[in-house]
Amino acid sequence: MSSPPGSSPQGGGPQSSQPPRPPARPRGPGGPGGGGPAHALARPTERSKDFRGTLKRLVGMLRPERARIAIVLVLAVVSVTFAVLGPKILGNAMNILFEGLVSKKLPAGVTQQQVVAGLQAKGQSTLAEMLSAMHLNPGHGVDFAAVGRTLLVLVAIYVVSALFSWGQQYIMAGAAQRTMFRLRRSVDLKLARLPLKYFDDHPRGDVLSRMTNDIDNISSTLQQSLTQIITSVFTIIGVLIMMLTISWILALISVLCVPLSVVLTILIAKRSQKQFAAQWERTGDLNGHVEEMFTGHNVVKVFGRQDEAIATFDEENEQLYQASFKAQFISGIIFPVMNFVSNLNYVAIAVVGGLKVANGTISLGDVQAFIMYARQFTMPITQVASIMNVLQSTAASAERVFELLDEAEEEPDAAAPVVLAHTQGHFTLEDVSFRYLPDTPLIEDLTLDVRPGETVAIVGPTGAGKTTLVNLLLRFYEIDHGRITVDGIDAHDMTRSDLRRLFGMVLQDTWLFTGTIHENIAYGREAATDEEILAAAKAARVDHFVRTLPDGYQTVLDDDATAVSQGEKQLLTIARAFLADPDVLILDEATSSVDTRTEVLIQEAMAELMKDRTSFVIAHRLSTIRGAHTILVMDHGRIIEQGSHKELMEARGFYYDLYASQFEEALEEAS
Repeated sequence: MSSPPGSSPQGGGPQSSQPPRPPARPRGPGGPGGGGPAHALARPTERSKDFRGTLKRLVGMLRPERARIAIVLVLAVVSVTFAVLGPKILGNAMNILFEGLVSKKLPAGVTQQQVVAGLQAKGQSTLAEMLSAMHLNPGHGVDFAAVGRTLLVLVAIYVVSALFSWGQQYIMAGAAQRTMFRLRRSVDLKLARLPLKYFDDHPRGDVLSRMTNDIDNISSTLQQSLTQIITSVFTIIGVLIMMLTISWILALISVLCVPLSVVLTILIAKRSQKQFAAQWERTGDLNGHVEEMFTGHNVVKVFGRQDEAIATFDEENEQLYQASFKAQFISGIIFPVMNFVSNLNYVAIAVVGGLKVANGTISLGDVQAFIMYARQFTMPITQVASIMNVLQSTAASAERVFELLDEAEEEPDAAAPVVLAHTQGHFTLEDVSFRYLPDTPLIEDLTLDVRPGETVAIVGPTGAGKTTLVNLLLRFYEIDHGRITVDGIDAHDMTRSDLRRLFGMVLQDTWLFTGTIHENIAYGREAATDEEILAAAKAARVDHFVRTLPDGYQTVLDDDATAVSQGEKQLLTIARAFLADPDVLILDEATSSVDTRTEVLIQEAMAELMKDRTSFVIAHRLSTIRGAHTILVMDHGRIIEQGSHKELMEARGFYYDLYASQFEEALEEAS
């Protein structure tokens, strides 16, 4: 086929009731997995309608990876276990140093018990209690060998913890990406099974956003935020256990600081989220204005609107500046506030811990370890709280993807389909009825018999149902009543792919993908030889202008295809149709947007293409279809007139009025 058919039905197609939704905007600063809550606050928050249900379904997608996730959990437990042992071991090294310094100041030849007893006899009971809790060797200095061994153990523990953490991230990345691979494949296969009506009712930007932005949002959460949640939860549990083994009083002080941190974070987050939402809205407004001004740059200059465009840009830019400043400033307060609460916690631990060291109920190394544990305890809690915002955004994205996956699909093809390798081109429509909306009839009781090799022209005013009729022939829409046959075979008894393989199509809107001219023509048929492509190009009147290009058939066409004109693009699509060599040809307004000279070339190419094959031609320019075997005049979904050009002109009916009006317009334009 020359190019994919357009998805927007003309002639009565439904108009989308939804306003076009812009693609999801990029995430804000501090991507997922960053420390603290800023990365979660920086992205626009969209709440899901069913958070728990969507999250449950999202977790269900990980079921094929459950063995690997179990390994990730084991690795996380081991990694966290080694990580939380680190401060305790470092505290032991501190105890060895401190005890060595104290032992060096004590007289040699006495025992620790004698030193303690002497202090008690002098009334220095507090100092005596502190020394009694130590392991002293009076007269000897620091045992640096023991300190070295302890530090080597500490390094080994941290290395092992890092290796297990790396393994956890590596396996989780693979599990997340395999899950996303399956999700993308499911969405892609789903799009192929969706009826044309879905694409008529949903803006293309919205569908693309679900396929790209929303899935990327889910991917980053599964790969980074999920492992962060697992590690944070295990870290909180492990650190709490270690703190309780050191001192339950100090542990209670640290736990009491947590609610204060969480409450302050939530209060600031609520205000910053509003500002971030305003920031993204202003960003969208500014981007939209810039895009419009650059797209219509020539028009802006012609009408002398540069000053107004610059003034609008300055206004939008100022609003973006204000919103961005407030968003960044408010979210930036979180870290100073968290540091303030942490410092209060450190002060309390230092004071109470110092008293307990003096009382001999805790060692100096344990106080140091506890301070490190307090830092490890606060940060994961803040991270988990901030990730909840990420999960809300992820659930909203997942909900949009699941909505697409749950859309009603096309009716399944026949269980035992009839296969037509080729068709003679005999089409019949028997009492066909169709409507886009249940309460709005469009095509009613349409009967038509198209003989092999005939050219059928379909004309009528906008909204008459011309393109709808073609969509029914291709089974882009299913008829409500009646039947359509191909060489006597009901179209429903064939698969859609087999049916559509019989057709070639040239549309009003040319579709050329990024690639060479050679590749664009070759799209019409796989495994076509260079000779066949060249023959198709010559038949479509393409070869001459292609050879005038610097790179000839290897000229690369970009999205705008600026190397070729609109008429030349149309000729390329016709060359593609020549190469496909279809049994049935559909031409939908193929010459409506080209000049008269190019129209002549296109008409010549199409006339050759239509030889000896059934053709359906949709046209507004009635002068282009005078040679059709049959002209169908449609209005409000019904064929109101039928016959050759001569017969319809002699009847002086609706077609005559249409033709006369165009002839008068042509005369007026010529004069």
